[in-house]
Formats: sequence, C-alpha cells, structure tokens
Amino acid sequence: MIRVAVVDDQALVRTGLRTLIESEPDLELVGEAGDGRTGLGLVRATRPDVVLCDIRMPVLDGLALLAEVTADADLDAVRVVMLTTFELDEYVFEALRSGASGFLLKDAEPTALLDAIRVVADGGSLLAPSVTRRVIEHFGSAAPAADPHPRLGDLTDREREMVAWVATGMSNAEIARQLVVSPDTVRTHVSRAMVKLGARDRAQLVVFALRSGLMPPV
Repeated sequence: MIRVAVVDDQALVRTGLRTLIESEPDLELVGEAGDGRTGLGLVRATRPDVVLCDIRMPVLDGLALLAEVTADADLDAVRVVMLTTFELDEYVFEALRSGASGFLLKDAEPTALLDAIRVVADGGSLLAPSVTRRVIEHFGSAAPAADPHPRLGDLTDREREMVAWVATGMSNAEIARQLVVSPDTVRTHVSRAMVKLGARDRAQLVVFALRSGLMPPV
C-alpha cells in the first residue's frame, strides 16, 4: 500500500486528488491540508510515502515545506512531488534543486498522475526525458552559480560522462544508443553515480550536473 498526502490550498484540487487516490486499491490517502504549515504537520505525523504538494500556498509555500522535509532525517523516505499550474513554473528548478522528486501539472491525465505516484514511491522520478529537456532549456542558464558538487571527484570518468548525458534529458536507452553501449551499462554507471553523489533520484542528479557544469562531449 502506497501512502499519499495531499497539500494544496484549492479545495477543488484536493477533492479531485482524494477521489482519484481513494479509487485505487494500492493507494491510501493518509490526509490532506490546505496550507503549507498544516501540511508539514501532516507529513510529520503520518510520514507518507509520497506527498503531492502545491508550489504556491499561503502560510508556508511548497518550497518551504519541501526544504523542511528534506532537512529532516526522520522524513528521509518521504518523496515530495510538486504540483504546478504551468509547465514551466518559475519555481520548478528551485524545487528540483531542493530535493523534489519531480513535478506534475494539475491538469495531468488521471492515469498519468496515478502512474507518477507509483513511480516516485518506487524510487523513480517524474522527470520524463521530454520534461527534463524543457526544464534544462528554461532554467539551465538561469541556475544559481555554485561550486561543483563536493563529491564530484569521487566519480570515475565514465560515471561523470553518464551524469552529463543524464543532464541532457536523454533516457538510459537513448544514451546507450548514442554511446553504442547497452542500456544496462548506462543504468549501472548512473546508479553508482547517484549513490556517490547522494542523489535521491534522477531529477536531483540532473540538478547536480547542471550546477557542476557537466556537459556531454558532443
């Protein structure tokens, strides 16, 4: 059973998500909240597997809630998915940089939303390659300047190369075709890089690559 919490200031959105979640036998709604402060209390009290959280909310916005969750070791297993009205919300990059497992449009198809919950609960990310490309195009040049990841030096040359390719928005299969290797080879190097860099998921790996200035040799 995947336990889900919903935090959104729009009652209509909460109702729709509640109805959708409760219709699925493998999903359980542990609670909902209409502002970030109440939502944070809900998350701490219930420790859900996945939190669907609006980026823009009163009292405490979604980014602040996300920061509180990712900073709390007791909530390390909680995955936060940001909800946004616009595909390229100005806060999306900041949300990913802060540890969000991805983002969803509020008008996403019900099946897509349900699939997303399951993917994130299983340790995946919501950044499909096409979405990743749009995020990179829109936010890459505007990402705040920062030093390379402190553990970047722990990566092998091959792992650094794979991380750079991930930041292009390509899937493992696409990277494999580009480099003429097997998808399993790509997956292995990417997984090792994620462990070494402490990336929660592929979305955060993209952010680490962008902030560290990693670019594929093309």
